Amino acid sequence: MVGKAIDRRDFLKLSAGVVGTAAAFGLLAACGQEGDRGRLRSRPSPPSAETSAPPSPPTTGLRPLGLGGSAERDGLVYVPPAYDASQPASLALMLHGAGGDARGGISPFLHLADEAGLVLLAPESRSRTWDVLGGSSVLGGGFGPDVEFIDGALEETFDRLSVDAGRVVVAGFSDGASYALSLGLTNGDLFTHVVAFSPGFSAPAERRGKPAVFVSHGTGDDVLPIDRTSRQIVSQLEREGYEVTYREFDGPHTVPKPIAHEALNWFNEPRGATDRSEGR
Repeated sequence: MVGKAIDRRDFLKLSAGVVGTAAAFGLLAACGQEGDRGRLRSRPSPPSAETSAPPSPPTTGLRPLGLGGSAERDGLVYVPPAYDASQPASLALMLHGAGGDARGGISPFLHLADEAGLVLLAPESRSRTWDVLGGSSVLGGGFGPDVEFIDGALEETFDRLSVDAGRVVVAGFSDGASYALSLGLTNGDLFTHVVAFSPGFSAPAERRGKPAVFVSHGTGDDVLPIDRTSRQIVSQLEREGYEVTYREFDGPHTVPKPIAHEALNWFNEPRGATDRSEGR
């Protein structure tokens, strides 16, 4: 981290030693109340009235995002081979953990994308981790350059691809999961679903919409211990009226393939069709 930024371990020390986890969660949420900060403006294009195919079909497969400019950090986009512009595809915005990159962010769903016909977009944070945590929302920081970069990446993707506005999910692991919750609840009028694999906290700004939420966490996680993170987060989300599916698994700080597969199946199912309490 740079300067006085608080990393995930510092956050846990703060929550345990100063104000307690529940109060820390409330403090983070309160610090996130930043009005229009954290808002994403890009939206999928409405279906075209024209019947002709786009003049330049997008390249399928995995490729660089190409928006990083002179910066080293950019991102990746994956378009499944069966992509058909005449049938809008589902989109997953994938967010990496602290110190990670686009390959780490995209990995939970990459091996499942072809079967699901899912477009994957994995931008990289402008610094070591996402601005809400890297900028220390506890000390008054918050959304900033990462929101701008993600908005640009979404705009580029929506311009090039036909995306189903009713199937847009933001997903992440660890710090990426915390950011997925924070960004997803702030932009619930864009994201229909939020997937958080082993999150540490949630710090949305002004909330819009009510996306469905999937949370998973390992009971043996010694990086972000479950009692002080997901169990508290899920209880808070449920009190606030969110539709939450929660899965605990016997394991460390990771995303097991069966959990990733379940999360994607959950995303593809109609709202309300999934058992929400297994493993609690």
